[in-house]
Amino acid sequence: MTLAAERSVGAGSIRLWRGDITRLAVDVIVNAANSQLAGGRGVDGAIHRAAGPALLHELRTRYPQGCPTGAAVLTGAHALPARWVAHAVGPRWIGGDGGEDALLASAYRTALALAAANGCATVAAPSISTGVYGFPVGRAAPVALAAAAAALAEPGTPLRTITFALFSAEDLAVYTAALTALPDPTA
Repeated sequence: MTLAAERSVGAGSIRLWRGDITRLAVDVIVNAANSQLAGGRGVDGAIHRAAGPALLHELRTRYPQGCPTGAAVLTGAHALPARWVAHAVGPRWIGGDGGEDALLASAYRTALALAAANGCATVAAPSISTGVYGFPVGRAAPVALAAAAAALAEPGTPLRTITFALFSAEDLAVYTAALTALPDPTA
Protein backbone atom coordinates (compact mmCIF):
# COMPACT_ATOMS: atom_id res chain seq x y z
CA MET A 1 0.00 0.00 0.00
CA THR A 2 2.12 2.82 -1.31
CA LEU A 3 1.68 6.00 -3.27
CA ALA A 4 1.32 5.13 -6.95
CA ALA A 5 1.12 8.58 -8.57
CA GLU A 6 0.92 12.24 -7.60
CA ARG A 7 0.27 15.53 -9.35
CA SER A 8 0.49 19.06 -7.97
CA VAL A 9 -2.55 21.30 -8.38
CA GLY A 10 -2.54 24.82 -6.98
CA ALA A 11 -1.09 24.68 -3.47
CA GLY A 12 -2.03 21.01 -3.10
CA SER A 13 -1.80 17.65 -4.78
CA ILE A 14 -3.86 14.76 -6.05
CA ARG A 15 -2.52 11.36 -5.08
CA LEU A 16 -3.39 7.88 -6.29
CA TRP A 17 -3.04 5.01 -3.88
CA ARG A 18 -4.05 1.37 -4.12
CA GLY A 19 -5.46 -0.05 -0.94
CA ASP A 20 -8.10 0.06 1.77
CA ILE A 21 -9.55 3.55 2.22
CA THR A 22 -10.52 2.75 5.81
CA ARG A 23 -6.84 2.63 6.79
CA LEU A 24 -5.94 6.15 5.67
CA ALA A 25 -5.42 8.71 8.44
CA VAL A 26 -6.94 11.84 6.87
CA ASP A 27 -9.29 14.63 7.87
CA VAL A 28 -12.15 13.31 5.71
CA ILE A 29 -12.90 9.93 4.18
CA VAL A 30 -15.42 10.13 1.35
CA ASN A 31 -17.90 7.27 1.36
CA ALA A 32 -19.58 5.99 -1.80
CA ALA A 33 -22.98 6.00 -0.09
CA ASN A 34 -26.44 5.00 -1.20
CA SER A 35 -29.29 7.51 -1.04
CA GLN A 36 -30.78 5.84 2.05
CA LEU A 37 -27.43 6.25 3.87
CA ALA A 38 -28.02 2.74 5.15
CA GLY A 39 -24.67 1.10 4.54
CA GLY A 40 -24.27 -1.36 1.73
CA ARG A 41 -21.71 -3.33 -0.18
CA GLY A 42 -18.28 -2.42 -1.47
CA VAL A 43 -16.65 0.74 -0.13
CA ASP A 44 -19.81 1.73 1.72
CA GLY A 45 -19.93 -1.56 3.60
CA ALA A 46 -16.20 -1.45 4.39
CA ILE A 47 -16.50 2.08 5.80
CA HIS A 48 -19.51 1.14 7.93
CA ARG A 49 -17.76 -1.97 9.27
CA ALA A 50 -14.57 -0.06 10.10
CA ALA A 51 -16.40 2.90 11.66
CA GLY A 52 -18.63 0.72 13.82
CA PRO A 53 -22.39 0.84 14.52
CA ALA A 54 -22.28 4.42 15.82
CA LEU A 55 -21.89 5.63 12.22
CA LEU A 56 -25.22 4.17 11.12
CA HIS A 57 -26.86 5.47 14.31
CA GLU A 58 -25.61 9.00 13.55
CA LEU A 59 -26.80 8.79 9.95
CA ARG A 60 -30.29 7.61 10.97
CA THR A 61 -30.52 10.32 13.64
CA ARG A 62 -29.21 13.27 11.61
CA TYR A 63 -30.37 12.34 8.11
CA PRO A 64 -33.53 10.20 8.40
CA GLN A 65 -34.63 11.19 4.89
CA GLY A 66 -31.32 10.08 3.37
CA CYS A 67 -29.41 12.10 0.78
CA PRO A 68 -30.21 12.75 -2.89
CA THR A 69 -28.03 11.51 -5.72
CA GLY A 70 -25.32 14.04 -6.51
CA ALA A 71 -25.16 15.39 -2.96
CA ALA A 72 -23.24 14.57 0.22
CA VAL A 73 -23.63 14.82 3.98
CA LEU A 74 -21.04 14.88 6.76
CA THR A 75 -20.79 12.74 9.91
CA GLY A 76 -18.17 11.92 12.48
CA ALA A 77 -15.73 9.16 11.58
CA HIS A 78 -16.24 7.13 14.77
CA ALA A 79 -13.68 4.25 14.78
CA LEU A 80 -12.05 5.28 11.47
CA PRO A 81 -8.63 7.03 11.50
CA ALA A 82 -10.24 10.27 10.27
CA ARG A 83 -12.18 13.20 11.72
CA TRP A 84 -15.15 13.07 9.35
CA VAL A 85 -16.90 10.97 6.74
CA ALA A 86 -18.50 12.69 3.76
CA HIS A 87 -21.22 10.37 2.46
CA ALA A 88 -21.43 11.17 -1.26
CA VAL A 89 -24.24 9.62 -3.29
CA GLY A 90 -23.18 8.89 -6.84
CA PRO A 91 -25.48 7.88 -9.69
CA ARG A 92 -26.35 4.45 -10.96
CA TRP A 93 -25.15 3.97 -14.54
CA ILE A 94 -28.11 3.91 -16.93
CA GLY A 95 -26.22 4.18 -20.19
CA GLY A 96 -24.68 7.63 -20.03
CA ASP A 97 -27.60 9.72 -21.26
CA GLY A 98 -29.26 10.25 -17.86
CA GLY A 99 -27.01 12.99 -16.53
CA GLU A 100 -24.72 10.51 -14.78
CA ASP A 101 -21.53 12.52 -15.41
CA ALA A 102 -23.04 15.70 -13.91
CA LEU A 103 -24.42 13.81 -10.90
CA LEU A 104 -21.06 12.13 -10.26
CA ALA A 105 -19.22 15.45 -10.50
CA SER A 106 -21.76 17.00 -8.12
CA ALA A 107 -21.29 14.20 -5.56
CA TYR A 108 -17.52 14.79 -5.52
CA ARG A 109 -17.86 18.60 -5.51
CA THR A 110 -20.30 18.51 -2.61
CA ALA A 111 -18.13 16.15 -0.55
CA LEU A 112 -15.02 18.25 -1.17
CA ALA A 113 -16.90 21.48 -0.40
CA LEU A 114 -18.00 20.00 2.95
CA ALA A 115 -14.38 19.11 3.70
CA ALA A 116 -13.18 22.60 2.81
CA ALA A 117 -15.98 24.29 4.78
CA ASN A 118 -14.84 22.37 7.85
CA GLY A 119 -11.22 23.48 7.44
CA CYS A 120 -9.92 20.10 6.33
CA ALA A 121 -6.60 19.70 4.52
CA THR A 122 -6.56 15.98 3.70
CA VAL A 123 -9.25 13.91 2.00
CA ALA A 124 -9.36 10.29 0.85
CA ALA A 125 -11.96 9.36 -1.78
CA PRO A 126 -12.91 6.16 -3.57
CA SER A 127 -13.98 5.74 -7.17
CA ILE A 128 -17.65 6.55 -6.55
CA SER A 129 -20.34 4.65 -8.49
CA THR A 130 -17.91 2.35 -10.33
CA GLY A 131 -18.69 -0.74 -8.28
CA VAL A 132 -22.22 -2.07 -7.91
CA TYR A 133 -23.65 1.11 -9.51
CA GLY A 134 -21.91 0.15 -12.78
CA PHE A 135 -20.43 3.52 -13.81
CA PRO A 136 -17.54 2.77 -16.23
CA VAL A 137 -14.23 3.51 -14.51
CA GLY A 138 -12.75 4.99 -17.68
CA ARG A 139 -15.52 7.56 -17.78
CA ALA A 140 -15.64 8.17 -14.00
CA ALA A 141 -11.92 8.79 -13.46
CA PRO A 142 -11.68 12.06 -15.44
CA VAL A 143 -14.84 13.35 -13.73
CA ALA A 144 -13.50 12.53 -10.26
CA LEU A 145 -10.05 13.96 -10.93
CA ALA A 146 -11.43 17.16 -12.49
CA ALA A 147 -13.60 17.74 -9.40
CA ALA A 148 -10.58 17.22 -7.16
CA ALA A 149 -8.40 19.56 -9.24
CA ALA A 150 -11.09 22.25 -9.21
CA ALA A 151 -11.43 21.97 -5.43
CA LEU A 152 -7.67 22.30 -4.95
CA ALA A 153 -7.55 25.30 -7.31
CA GLU A 154 -10.23 27.23 -5.35
CA PRO A 155 -8.74 30.44 -3.93
CA GLY A 156 -8.31 30.20 -0.17
CA THR A 157 -9.16 26.51 0.10
CA PRO A 158 -7.71 24.69 3.10
CA LEU A 159 -7.56 21.49 1.01
CA ARG A 160 -4.00 20.33 0.39
CA THR A 161 -4.11 16.63 -0.47
CA ILE A 162 -6.86 14.60 -2.12
CA THR A 163 -5.98 10.92 -2.26
CA PHE A 164 -7.95 8.52 -4.42
CA ALA A 165 -7.86 5.12 -2.71
CA LEU A 166 -8.42 2.56 -5.44
CA PHE A 167 -9.26 -1.06 -4.85
CA SER A 168 -7.86 -2.80 -7.93
CA ALA A 169 -4.75 -2.57 -10.08
CA GLU A 170 -7.03 -2.04 -13.08
CA ASP A 171 -8.73 0.97 -11.49
CA LEU A 172 -5.36 2.37 -10.47
CA ALA A 173 -4.11 2.09 -14.08
CA VAL A 174 -7.18 3.91 -15.40
CA TYR A 175 -6.88 6.69 -12.81
CA THR A 176 -3.14 7.01 -13.46
CA ALA A 177 -3.75 7.55 -17.18
CA ALA A 178 -6.54 10.03 -16.43
CA LEU A 179 -4.33 11.93 -13.97
CA THR A 180 -1.61 12.23 -16.60
CA ALA A 181 -4.15 13.61 -19.12
CA LEU A 182 -5.86 15.95 -16.63
CA PRO A 183 -5.84 19.57 -17.83
CA ASP A 184 -4.42 22.15 -15.44
CA PRO A 185 -7.44 23.91 -13.86
CA THR A 186 -5.37 27.03 -13.17
CA ALA A 187 -4.29 27.49 -16.81
